[in-house]
Amino acid sequence: MEFSITIFLDLLGTFAFAISGLRLASGKRIDWFGAFIIALVTAIGGGTTRDLLLDVRPFWMMNPMYFITTGIAFLSAILFKEKLFRWGSTLFMFDAIGLGLFTVVGISKSLAMGLPFWVCVMMGTITGTVGGVFRDVLLNKVPLVFTRDIYALACVFGGGVYYLFYKLNFSSDITELMTAITVIIARLIAAKFHLQLPLLKPINETIDKR
Repeated sequence: MEFSITIFLDLLGTFAFAISGLRLASGKRIDWFGAFIIALVTAIGGGTTRDLLLDVRPFWMMNPMYFITTGIAFLSAILFKEKLFRWGSTLFMFDAIGLGLFTVVGISKSLAMGLPFWVCVMMGTITGTVGGVFRDVLLNKVPLVFTRDIYALACVFGGGVYYLFYKLNFSSDITELMTAITVIIARLIAAKFHLQLPLLKPINETIDKR
């Protein structure tokens, strides 16, 4: 498999999302096997969903590096747990990094297939968010993407940046790196300044006020 910046970002995102899955699974009375499955699902869930929608063979079936990278993340969490998970912001940081990197991978792979750009942005958003949805559901949590936090919209915003750089004929490496950075910064800014979408009000509450 030829090395490219997209492959590098894909593996780095795999590591980041695997760590975020392990961080959230820690303390949930889950054994090592279960923790590895949580990490793996978090890391490959979005990309697998993307590939199934694109009617192609899931990426991890053609390259064992995704399982190996998840294994490295798992061993890192076991051996360096105290240092790796010392700060409460660890989950957020790794999740934000994985979100940005996987958004880029989803857009790039879809664009290479000649799909319309709006579809590519959707595939990038799916790649970045669905693994986290699977993780949260397995751990009996409300998925982060469905709460007030700016999450999926950060992917869409990154898609806009990708489109801008692409139309300006920047190199693919610069375009992908800037897109990933944009998504990560968007998540950090949204968290720091508590930028949130309004909640959907209960229907009964709306009816009672009439």
